[in-house]
Amino acid sequence: MKLIVGLGNPGKQYEHTRHNIGFEVIDALSSTFSIPLNQSKFKGLYGMGFYNGEKAILLKPLTYMNLSGESIRAVMDYYEIAQEDLLVIYDDLDLPVGKIRLRQKGSPGGHNGIKSTVAHLGTQEFNRIRIGIDRPQAGMSVPDYVLGRFRPDEKAPMEEAVKKSAEACTAWLEKPFLQVMNEYNQS
Repeated sequence: MKLIVGLGNPGKQYEHTRHNIGFEVIDALSSTFSIPLNQSKFKGLYGMGFYNGEKAILLKPLTYMNLSGESIRAVMDYYEIAQEDLLVIYDDLDLPVGKIRLRQKGSPGGHNGIKSTVAHLGTQEFNRIRIGIDRPQAGMSVPDYVLGRFRPDEKAPMEEAVKKSAEACTAWLEKPFLQVMNEYNQS
């Protein structure tokens, strides 16, 4: 069983913000896999189903970003999901808008959702897809920036990043993450 988690914040006011790009990938996967996000438990909204014979859980933690690890740990414990069967998708200030990077481990790099995940899992070694949102312009605070919406010129690259991230998740259900990482990090 695989657990695919998109990080974000619950509530209408956070929809389509930079910090919620992980939620958008989960929404795309929900549609692609025909797995509705219709269960509310483990401090999250999730759905479970099969895609190409692989059992998958799609999860949006509803704890707000800074406590995401609570929800992830609860799902992993309940369903006895191994660490290597977890994939976390989130926004990254250190990548250009729309660029995606797959990694198997790494530090949180200042991302509070990943800090929480690392703290609750007790390790930095888990699969992840980082989606670039770039850094704010001088004078703008990071919290205001990540909770802001994309500019019109950023929408097309971000839609492509969501699409590619969902494709990478789909590929992971069929082949090892290292192989998927090598394929998707080329572009």
